[in-house]
Formats: sequence, C-alpha cells, structure tokens
Amino acid sequence: MIDPRFVYLAMGLSLLGALGYIRDTLTGSTTPNRVTWGLWALEGMLAFAVEINQHVGLAAGMTLMLGLGPVLVLAASFRAHHGVWRLSRFDVTCGALSLAGIAFWALVDEPTVALVSFVVADQIAALPTLRKAWLAPQSETWFAFAMGALNTGITLLTLHAITTAGALFPGFVMLTDTLIVLLIVTRAGSRARTGTAVSA
Repeated sequence: MIDPRFVYLAMGLSLLGALGYIRDTLTGSTTPNRVTWGLWALEGMLAFAVEINQHVGLAAGMTLMLGLGPVLVLAASFRAHHGVWRLSRFDVTCGALSLAGIAFWALVDEPTVALVSFVVADQIAALPTLRKAWLAPQSETWFAFAMGALNTGITLLTLHAITTAGALFPGFVMLTDTLIVLLIVTRAGSRARTGTAVSA
C-alpha cells in the first residue's frame, strides 16, 4: 500500500487525460462515442455515491473523477458538431444492455451481486468504444485512456485493504483502459503501415 494521499495525484492524472480528450474532441481529431461516455458519466457518479455510502475513504475521490471526466467529454461532444461519431445498432444495443444492468443493480438487495452487475454494465458500456478503437483507431486519443489506467492503478495501491467495494470498479476500469490503449496504438500502427482506409 502507498500513502492514501497519492489519490490526489491519481485525480490530477485523470483530469489531465480528460482535458486532453476534450481538446482533441473540440478540434475534431477525436470523436467520442456518446453511448460509452454518457454511460460512463452516469456509472461513475453512481459508483461514487455507493463508495461514499460504504465509507471507502479517500479513494472515492478517484471514482468521482471517473464520473466527472466523462460528463465533461460528453458536453464537449455536443459543442464539436464536426466531431460526432455515428451511432450504430451495436452501440444502441450495448447502451440498452448497460442501462438494464444499472437498473438491476439499483433493484437487487444483495450488495455483492449488485456491484458485479454494475461492473458488468460498465464493461458493456465500454464495448462501443472498444469496437471503435479497433475499427477506427485514429478517431481516438490513447493518452486519455493511458492516464485512466495509470490513475486507477495508483488508486488501487492506496487502498488499506483490497475489498470488493473498493477495488472491483477501479480494477476493471484499469483493465479496460489498458486494452483500449493497446488497440489504439497497435491498430493505428498497423493501418499506417498497410495504408488501409478506415470506414466507420
């Protein structure tokens, strides 16, 4: 375990990543998938409320950033009219399934089952952006997700004890962000070498 105050560094890295993503969204070099970012905003804020209720401690500040960052990205996507990602049936289906998972989380009375359903909902919300990182890596900003993986990793290290309530959500966020970074970097490099045109 590291000093819990390192969570402030994690929060700063999260903000840095979000600001970079927002900048790229406003300039048109990045096109956020609104299904993913909208659900990440909702889920991050809900997870923050749960962690406060379960007395997770200072690490909950990082979870707050996991909701606040997507709120700002989503707002930026509505300002950047030239940078809107076209939603597909796959995106809408993932959005509906994720919302169903959130509804199940809200209704079930077993805390562990509820948390697992919440994390599953969050992972389903990530699928449209994972797919986009595969199909059109040039439409994403790898730096923001790298900061997400780094700051959630730091947050996990600040926990006094690894508990389901404190570690499950940021742990899966770290894994998902790492996978997105790998997809963006490797797929962009592969397409650059082959000169393959990308179609959304």
